Amino acid sequence: MPKLLIVDDELKIREVVREYALLNGYEVAEASDGLEAIQLVEVQDFDCIILDIMMPKLDGFSACKQIKKIKNIPVIMLSARQEEYDKLFGFELGVEDYVIKPFSPKELMARVKVILERGRNKENQILKFDGLTIDVDGRSVMVDGAKVNLTPKEIDLLLYMVKNKNIALSRMKLLEEVWDYDYFGDDRTVDTHVKMLRHNLGNYRDFIVTVRGMGYKFEA
Repeated sequence: MPKLLIVDDELKIREVVREYALLNGYEVAEASDGLEAIQLVEVQDFDCIILDIMMPKLDGFSACKQIKKIKNIPVIMLSARQEEYDKLFGFELGVEDYVIKPFSPKELMARVKVILERGRNKENQILKFDGLTIDVDGRSVMVDGAKVNLTPKEIDLLLYMVKNKNIALSRMKLLEEVWDYDYFGDDRTVDTHVKMLRHNLGNYRDFIVTVRGMGYKFEA
């Protein structure tokens, strides 16, 4: 049974969406703000998240950015704001759909159904570089057929570098994108994680190339 996470600070909206989701055979969890949503994503698996933008503690855009770093879960954004730049920003963050309030619960469930079917039909993305195999959606890595245990941040770092293969990435850029813009750290954080990541990649440690005076790049 597909499981949805409904995130909205308005109880009535959560209740309406929950009712229609249950009628459509979905399991439902709820959160009243972005921080609560992130905490739920860290300990539970969801097939789709319905996420409001304007919420206390942490807005939907910020929550979506964090969630996408934790797990690759489809997100439908809800908003009373109709400005084009809001929609574009949402899509840049990787949301699958953007629904304007007030909305039809039936139409929202139809959009959820389309996204879930799209996910079922989508093949898992597997990347191979010689004996290094990376399951992007599964967030797992194998070296010469053996699974290696990477920390979540090491996986985040590797996936970001692979996504930007052959592009030189500064330490500051890596801090901003992998640790997020509000992380209070320095270059040594990146260097330490690169060192650990190289160790875990074994024979393929040289795929992570040091760019002197700047940072690193993935080159395979």
